Amino acid sequence: MPGPCKTSIFSRDPIPPIREATLNDDSPKHECGLAALYWLKEPFNGGNETSDQVDNVAPMMSQMLLDVQNRGAVAAGFTSYQPDRTTILKTFKDVGGVSEALRISHAAKHDSILSDNAGHAAIGHTRYATSGEDDDVLYAQPFERQHGRLWKWFSLAFNGNLANYSQLRERLLSKRGYHFTLNTDTEIIMHTLAYRLRGQRRPDLVKVMAGLNRDFDGAFNIAFIDAMGRMFVSRDPHGFRPLCWAVRGRLFAAANESVALRNLGFDEINHLEPGQMAIVEDGCLRIERFAKAAEKSRCFFEWVYFSNVASEIDGKGVYHSRARAGRILAEMEDQSVDDSCIVVPVPDTAKAAADSYAFSMRMPCMEGVIRNRYVGRTFIQPSGNREKSAKSKYTTVRSLLNGQRVFLVEDSIVRSLTLKTLVKQVRADGASEIHVRVACPPIVGPCFYGIDMSTLDELIAPRYTPARYTGEPTADMLKKMARALNIDSIKFLPVSALGQAIDVDLDSLCVGCVSSKYPTPWGNKLIRRAKQNQKDGTKGRTYA
Repeated sequence: MPGPCKTSIFSRDPIPPIREATLNDDSPKHECGLAALYWLKEPFNGGNETSDQVDNVAPMMSQMLLDVQNRGAVAAGFTSYQPDRTTILKTFKDVGGVSEALRISHAAKHDSILSDNAGHAAIGHTRYATSGEDDDVLYAQPFERQHGRLWKWFSLAFNGNLANYSQLRERLLSKRGYHFTLNTDTEIIMHTLAYRLRGQRRPDLVKVMAGLNRDFDGAFNIAFIDAMGRMFVSRDPHGFRPLCWAVRGRLFAAANESVALRNLGFDEINHLEPGQMAIVEDGCLRIERFAKAAEKSRCFFEWVYFSNVASEIDGKGVYHSRARAGRILAEMEDQSVDDSCIVVPVPDTAKAAADSYAFSMRMPCMEGVIRNRYVGRTFIQPSGNREKSAKSKYTTVRSLLNGQRVFLVEDSIVRSLTLKTLVKQVRADGASEIHVRVACPPIVGPCFYGIDMSTLDELIAPRYTPARYTGEPTADMLKKMARALNIDSIKFLPVSALGQAIDVDLDSLCVGCVSSKYPTPWGNKLIRRAKQNQKDGTKGRTYA
């Protein structure tokens, strides 16, 4: 996502330089998580009334944000709606994980936050920073825009990325004289929403989202609430990111993660179709379509890596997809197996794939690599410190690894720094052989739809990918990568197997980052620009 502006902008200036962020691990990072709650005027669709009256949804929002924190953990916040309050909409947000931002470990402070921001409706957000501004509360969401007209006073939370960010920014700057205080596409969405809400009468929310859809190219899940008490949550027509909803009596809830709803006690969980929105207006819930569903382009990485392993996406379990990927890797195996072979998952998201792979191969699955959960995040480190930080992330168990043929199962490989460091540790602990099995295809291109994926220069796979790569790693490609990683062999899940692993049609998935073929016009425009930038030696992220 674009980084911060260095100066105020009124003219058609180029996009300011982006300050890249580097974590102490090189796994892909998601942008954000969304949550929404509403105590309705009446049960949805003739449902039964529940006995528990909810006067304040803020405590439940705190719990939901914890359950979507895997999607972003550097800032968190929520906006509550209370019509009897002078500040009808009230937003609380801060940097840090949910526990830090909402002071959960300090009971009195946490209770004060929840009571001061009480309401019978709320939207919430967890953020991952892609620009390095992890300590700036200005970038935390939701974004609230106050106005004297109640339907123009609103708050929004956003999950995704606008591929045509630069076009939208240029349009606003050149034609409408807008001013930006932050260089982020969430601010562009806020300005565009404000423009769609103009006029002397409150506009229809379906038409508002239809207008946004005509403007936007990319992934955009949005949670919105205004001072009239109107709320909507929407999923873009491609369905890049998951969004589910549920109702129990008069309580409505929505989130990226189905586990967040399950943990609140909802049994029947629904998934918004691409191009759909759930709207609460006058205290009543309805489901509307704001755009025709485009060709489905659901991000396969949601199943492979990002989503909570206990969640379901569009009815397909995350755990089961990872387990099937492990079985497919086992079916591809060409190494002989003996009593010295062990399978070791790289914690944590590779565990399901590793267990399944090991079961299919009839090899023991051992926790020979232990994750250090207390290592903090370190942004923008000097290159000399990165290997040290990566090494501190894991502890290896010498007594399990010594003298063994180790099959390391990894969920994905991006830059390979963490894997290279881990391989050194496993070698030092006496492993006789190291074979890496990856439950994901090689990543050969950036993501323009909401994942903090590296530039082409930082990715390891493109260095070894043949000119006419089809998504099936060649023997020569794998041999060169294994040599570069100092391992005995490596295998990846092929692109063609993703549909089988997830149990959906392959054509319904976005596979841009593993095929360099993107589902939207701006995605394909940006990959062409990224390749040209690489040839020209231009560094940094790609914004056409």
